[in-house]
Amino acid sequence: MQFDSLDAFLAMGGYGFYVWLSFGITAIMMVLITFQTRMEHRTLLVQISTEKQRKARIQKARKRQHDTQTP
Repeated sequence: MQFDSLDAFLAMGGYGFYVWLSFGITAIMMVLITFQTRMEHRTLLVQISTEKQRKARIQKARKRQHDTQTP
């Protein structure tokens, strides 16, 4: 479909409001999904790091307890 002017392009044959609204909502949702995914990724990395540190502390405590119990 060709448009004679910028106004005709923006009007989209009378459906411009709906067309541009749908494009806008889609763009906003894509940005929000990207932001949410990044935040969840960071949270997951922090949780993994915390769990690794916890396991290391447990292993160190068990080793220390084992070393003190063996004569």
